Amino acid sequence: MTVDDSTFEQIVNTHYQGLYRFAFTLAHSEAPAFDLTQETFRKFAIKAHQIDSASKVKTWLFTTLYREFIDTRRRESRSQPLDDTTYELESVAEADQAQKFDASLAREALMKIEETFRAPLVLFYLQDHSYREIAEILGLPLGTVMSRISRGRAMLRELLTDRSSSPVASLSVAAL
Repeated sequence: MTVDDSTFEQIVNTHYQGLYRFAFTLAHSEAPAFDLTQETFRKFAIKAHQIDSASKVKTWLFTTLYREFIDTRRRESRSQPLDDTTYELESVAEADQAQKFDASLAREALMKIEETFRAPLVLFYLQDHSYREIAEILGLPLGTVMSRISRGRAMLRELLTDRSSSPVASLSVAAL
């Protein structure tokens, strides 16, 4: 695929926000999320010619971002110990007004789930990727993706049920 300046700009405008949100859910912080997103587009600028068709760009970008996150985490784990800092997810996709629930409660519950289950949930529910696209992005078999989404949803439901007995929590649990 040949990418000129105009096409590159259009691809960045189309996919930047979704990539940044995914990076933020993985990295838990603005600066690393920004770095992951920028590195993904840097690699795209260099390797766009290797992509067969425009229909594969979105999957390629999300896959590259996820792999960059894993590589960065591996490098960091070799060089420094993990800390116990807690982070908050800045934004959660909003549902219709009738199904809207407490975003801070959902954020907190989502951040408690292991990255193994959180990444597929975010890609499916917040980024609207299909199971097949998620399998490509994460490099997993389709059945594993389906299983992780199902188990992650169950974990979220359990966390939201255990956390509160308020009507807001009941609504959020019912939405899952």
